[in-house]
Amino acid sequence: MRAVPVFATALLVAALSGSAAALRLPAAPRCPVFPSSNPWNRRVDKLPVATNSATLIRSIGLDTGLHSDFGSGVWDGGPIGIPFDVVTRKTPRAKVSFEYADESDRVGYPIPKRIHVEYGSDHHALLVDRDACRLYELGGLTRSGGSWHAWSGATWSLRSNRLRPATWTSADAAGLPIFPGLARWDEAKRGAIDHALRFTAARTRRAFVYPARHYASSSNDPSLPPMGLRVRLKASFDVRPFPRQARIVLVALKRYGMLLADNGSNWYISGAPSPGWSNDQLHTLGRVKGSDFEVVDASSLRPR
Repeated sequence: MRAVPVFATALLVAALSGSAAALRLPAAPRCPVFPSSNPWNRRVDKLPVATNSATLIRSIGLDTGLHSDFGSGVWDGGPIGIPFDVVTRKTPRAKVSFEYADESDRVGYPIPKRIHVEYGSDHHALLVDRDACRLYELGGLTRSGGSWHAWSGATWSLRSNRLRPATWTSADAAGLPIFPGLARWDEAKRGAIDHALRFTAARTRRAFVYPARHYASSSNDPSLPPMGLRVRLKASFDVRPFPRQARIVLVALKRYGMLLADNGSNWYISGAPSPGWSNDQLHTLGRVKGSDFEVVDASSLRPR
């Protein structure tokens, strides 16, 4: 069964004050990308700055530039970014064996014949079932002798805010879904990214904060960031000199911020590859430094 094309051209959006609309993929118009009340879709531009913001930002890198880990074309032999596929109820479900089976969802995964897997070492595969409104994600996906194997696998209802069990990983180190934190070309073409983005840091703490569920560190150093850390671009930062695509990303980082989701290069933000992206425009994001960000006290987003 062929997957529905990855790169869509429009989004259906409903107006909602204070948080993002429940965004919908053009190829899955019945499905929200999680409810508007989901942490990924909540604005944080009015929330207070965390008391330890300066310490945590310093540990990630004050002078290090922001980097868009997505774009158009090919880099080092593969597409730039984390791709996704939209599947249907007719897509055959495959059995996947897991390295971390105790923290994986052992269900059938709708893997299409021409699945798009992230190029490089992480081999993420993201699958959106447009009929069931369900998200499936796999990390380290490989196939050998006709059998599928992954480090871990997780699934979420796109209509629910339910989290994974505490201390469980996912396809991401933080136990979070990857898909809702990707910058996508269909959003940029529309003119706005109405959700938080995913980012990585080289050194993290042996801790996680809401909505993360897992950590990937042996260090208890309080100066290091925990998984799930919410960071935003400072309100005073002037985004007007930036080209359109970079400006759209920066406005999203002011309004919704970004969530620390994995260990990796400092200040790398994630997105899906698309020929629509201008790499030249995205590269200007490197002019934004770590010192231009602040950690948000996002405790009010946690359900009481």
